[in-house]
Amino acid sequence: MNLSTQLHETAVVNPTKPAYMFAEKHVTYGELDASISKFASGLQKLGVKKGDHVALLVGNSPHFIIGLYGAIRMGATVIPINPIYTADEITYILKNGDVKAVIAVDLLLPLLMKVTEQISTLEHVILCETPQGKELLQTHGLSTTPSFARAFSSVIEIGHNEFNFPALDDEDVAVILYTSGTTGKPKGAMLTHFNLYRNAKDVADFLDINEQDRVVATLPMFHVFCLTVSLNAPLMNGGTVLIVPKFSPAEVFRVIKEHEATIFAGVPTMYNFLMQHPEGSKEDVQTLRLCISGGASMPVALLKGFEQKFGVIISEGYGLSEASPVTCFNPLDRERKAGSIGTSIMNVENKIVDESGQEVPVGQVGELIVKGPNVMKGYYKMPEETIYTIKDGWLYTGDLARMDEEGYFYIVDRKKDMIIVGGYNVYPREVEEVLYNHEAVMEVAVIGVPDMNFGEAVKCFVVVKDQSVTEEDLLQYCREHLAKYKVPKEIEFLEELPKNTTGKILRRALKQQLLEQS
Repeated sequence: MNLSTQLHETAVVNPTKPAYMFAEKHVTYGELDASISKFASGLQKLGVKKGDHVALLVGNSPHFIIGLYGAIRMGATVIPINPIYTADEITYILKNGDVKAVIAVDLLLPLLMKVTEQISTLEHVILCETPQGKELLQTHGLSTTPSFARAFSSVIEIGHNEFNFPALDDEDVAVILYTSGTTGKPKGAMLTHFNLYRNAKDVADFLDINEQDRVVATLPMFHVFCLTVSLNAPLMNGGTVLIVPKFSPAEVFRVIKEHEATIFAGVPTMYNFLMQHPEGSKEDVQTLRLCISGGASMPVALLKGFEQKFGVIISEGYGLSEASPVTCFNPLDRERKAGSIGTSIMNVENKIVDESGQEVPVGQVGELIVKGPNVMKGYYKMPEETIYTIKDGWLYTGDLARMDEEGYFYIVDRKKDMIIVGGYNVYPREVEEVLYNHEAVMEVAVIGVPDMNFGEAVKCFVVVKDQSVTEEDLLQYCREHLAKYKVPKEIEFLEELPKNTTGKILRRALKQQLLEQS
């Protein structure tokens, strides 16, 4: 079984059931399934074949759902990419991912015109039309879609409903999710059809997401949290997805109230903004039966404050791209423990081990490892990284955790140096490498610091060769080469960075200095 087949079966049984709502318009499962088949057929007519890689540079919209499921239906491998990435970041993923076709929002036309010539494997650019995009085309002297691209709607038009589904093996790679690596270059986690289907179905069943549910999807769909929990899970069980293109507290409250949403999923930052919104009230969210939190650890004070103000329970969970992503959630039929990521979901096993891979006693801290049908096939074109991360079928998460007597897990700290900004992962080395490319920078170290709005923020410590360079000079350089959420909030100049006897820069020492100053 796979995502495409399950959705098709739902459409056959219940074609008039609303599958999603976008811009106040509901689209049924029957209508969605027909669009998916036409798009899959259209891709085939363009020459996209089973096993080809298709990049998806699209925000929360029907284009994302049809593009994702249509490409999967015809056997292609989808690579979702954050549309706000810079040209450098997008070019790297398109090259490394051997992308043959790009589906992108038309607002990215100027960027695509710069990068397409650099990608030797790229044969097709498909632009998703938006009202703002029409104005953009005109500013570039184009009245229609440029010659090197075609409109998303035209791909659907050349397709047909009677699409013969190709045979898809459970172990075929359906999606490659690029996640930042310790080397500073993103790694492509290969998720199979069965990985994605099984995790979406298990999450839906564990949280009792059913055909009566209306799930708010305001997390970015290209992020694995939304992809599985807010999109695939409700679609696997016949629910309705309420698409919110961009997070806004006022808009979220409006959608929940007017469309009687039953489930909201978000990162802690979103809950913080919702709780601080002056016009939000318990009456606005009275139809919600469940709130879901993930992407970063939620402060217990925030969790309790939100629940007290709005009268709805938050179930915190845990996941990572390499696990499709969910491994744990606080159960609905047992005690919800604040500060815990919950218990193992069905079909997934979590355990805590020491450095030799041996399970540690209850209550003791060790590394969290995961096993189950949700664990990725490996990293694309990175066999050594795959062997290091997956051992005897167990995925080593790199997170330090403990388990209590009742099987609830608690994340204690991150073994790696990852920084989580508003639910997005930022690895220090990636930012450091950008700054090392600046001619004035001699040394740099990046750490995460507490941030009231986004959980954490990026802070840099630099040693420069040229004393005339300013903080704004370096910040502007970062803005040109990094996505917005990766750009440092602050850059501090030092005469030298703390190092150990081998010359390794000590990030922990910098964190300790900040703690002592606070």
